[in-house]
Amino acid sequence: MAAPGNRAARFLPVTTVHSRIDFTQPQGPGAPRLRHAFGPPREVLVAHALNEVRGVLDAVHAAAQGGAWCLGYVRYEAAAAFDTALQTHTAQGPLAWFSVHDEALPWPDGPQPDASAEVTWADGLPRADFDASLARIHQAIRDGEVYQVNYTAPLQGRAQGSAQALFEALHRTQPEGYCAHIDAGDTQVLSVSPELFFDWTTDAAGGDILARPMKGTAPRGATPDADAAQAEYLRTAPKERAENVMVVDLLRNDISRIAQPHSVRVPRLFHTQALPTVWQMTSDVQARTRAGTTLADVFAALFPCGSVTGAPKVRAMQLIRDLEPAPRGVYCGAVGVVRPHGPPGQGGVAATFNVPIRTVVLQARDGTVQATCGIGSGITSGAEAEAEWHEWRHKRAFVERASAPFDLLETLALDAGQLRHLGDHLARMAAAATHFGTPWDADRVQACLQALAAPHANGAWRVRLLLGSDGAPRAEAFALQPTQAPVRLQLAGRAFDEADSEFVRHKTTRRAHYAAFAPTAPGVFDTVLWNRAGEITEGTFGNIALRLDGRWVTPPLACGLLPGVGRAVALREGRVAEAVVRLDDLPRVDGWAFINSLRGWLAAQLVA
Repeated sequence: MAAPGNRAARFLPVTTVHSRIDFTQPQGPGAPRLRHAFGPPREVLVAHALNEVRGVLDAVHAAAQGGAWCLGYVRYEAAAAFDTALQTHTAQGPLAWFSVHDEALPWPDGPQPDASAEVTWADGLPRADFDASLARIHQAIRDGEVYQVNYTAPLQGRAQGSAQALFEALHRTQPEGYCAHIDAGDTQVLSVSPELFFDWTTDAAGGDILARPMKGTAPRGATPDADAAQAEYLRTAPKERAENVMVVDLLRNDISRIAQPHSVRVPRLFHTQALPTVWQMTSDVQARTRAGTTLADVFAALFPCGSVTGAPKVRAMQLIRDLEPAPRGVYCGAVGVVRPHGPPGQGGVAATFNVPIRTVVLQARDGTVQATCGIGSGITSGAEAEAEWHEWRHKRAFVERASAPFDLLETLALDAGQLRHLGDHLARMAAAATHFGTPWDADRVQACLQALAAPHANGAWRVRLLLGSDGAPRAEAFALQPTQAPVRLQLAGRAFDEADSEFVRHKTTRRAHYAAFAPTAPGVFDTVLWNRAGEITEGTFGNIALRLDGRWVTPPLACGLLPGVGRAVALREGRVAEAVVRLDDLPRVDGWAFINSLRGWLAAQLVA
């Protein structure tokens, strides 16, 4: 059962820090986060077979009672170790893995120096397969087999660089919640899950347990008003509330198996939580556990969490095994820490585990590093394939953000030594820094720009201001050539699927989605984009204005576009007003303009 960590296939530099946790302490509002690093373990506890899983959990419990910190994971495929009716695929790797440490170290200061990471992801589940699986689930619901099934699929990719750097990038995408980097040698678990599986503390008389299942998702809005509307939708939508209630009922029943009589309660329902790319809904289930309950007993009662199975759990997991072609692995299992609790020598433990959604697993094989990240959602009778497909897309935004380095970007005009609309540009970059968790020092950024402007006091220049993930600014200048108006615009031949992306709402060097629509015809200046609803949005490097029914208008931010500085100036001056313009409206448009801060207002023509 105990085995040394296999360190033969390392793919990150060896450091004194091997694993890290950054967990919210859910039962102590305002309490400091559980934020620690861990050096080499004194031993590693591993279960390779179902009949070893409970023994590993018992050993973890005993080690924590003795004063150790234990950090690790339990794979989804360990479910049958607790109930043989819970069917899964055969696991590919250890069913449970925990490192045992004599002490927790301070969280390391600052990012890993000179380290970077990049993941190239392959295409995910084909849409036809997704639709077929949803149809099968809907049939099972109509037949009365299940009420809900949590259906998932893996993203597969190839990783390069440092696992620590990738974890830091992922951590910036989900800075709150239950984040852990588990260094298991040739397997690295990088979990930035916002979902609490359970938090359990024990004493001589029993223990207190809290589960906080997460069910219900809505994308973040492009404006404060739209964002508030998305949160209100999530709180009130019958489909989202039904998903949440089902998992709450399941967790109440599961927890009652280890609870003292009449102690199970639900103190909070339908709480909306703002994450960087989505709104999520959570509810709380609490109980007092019976004296003598062990960590293995808690897992036997709750594992896997009902939020990632469906209801009823047994039949939902049978359908999951039939519909999903491969094991889930650590994804949808549990990742957490078990540590001493209470006065020394009294044997109390504290265990906090997340539900490892928003989790990337790296596996070193044959000289390469394979990356896996699961994406899924709860399917009920009211679930629509198109809406669920786009929910998956919103959920994977966290890993796409972290998978390749990018800088925040502003492009300014420097004319006769003066930076045009400087305040607007700095305010927009500061908002992007807040969104992406990038350090922001306005004085440092302005000093960088002033140092660039001084030797370019004459003539017209295009200034490119960049802000790295570490908050370091840099700027460069290029001669700005005049643009002859009117410029020619072409209409995109297909919908711009990224209109609701954070890389549209904020300006960065991540621009492949725009580059795919760049004009190729000679003499065409830019492409006019439109979203899935058939609404005009913007160009690939500037905003658009149209004269419709005798007045100049520009699409509102809710359509999915960058809040351009030139656009903001035109709105402030009253030159344009916001209005939705659809493809069907284009025959009534009798004037076009291209707008950005660099080139100002350029008369334009739409060409076939």
